[in-house]
Amino acid sequence: MKNKGFTLLEMIVVMSIVSIIFILSISNVSKVIKNVEEKGCQALLKVVDSASLQFQLEYEEKPSSIEDLVNAGYLSEKQIYCSNERPIILGEKGAYVSQ
Repeated sequence: MKNKGFTLLEMIVVMSIVSIIFILSISNVSKVIKNVEEKGCQALLKVVDSASLQFQLEYEEKPSSIEDLVNAGYLSEKQIYCSNERPIILGEKGAYVSQ
């Protein structure tokens, strides 16, 4: 009677291949996550710039800080921070992220 099943060598080969595929995919996933965070922050900066322009059109003056936009209801508290809780600052040339 012949035993049916995998040998230890076959299992090691399969596990090695699976491990290599896993290691390669982890590096790609981390790059994608970083790219998504950067694009999301850029989009949020555009939202803040648009809210600043709306504020300026309604009140006929530029907001002095991003808190003015929150107090006027143009932004929520969540929209004043980019990824990693970096605050957004409203400057003369538009919104930017504090380093």
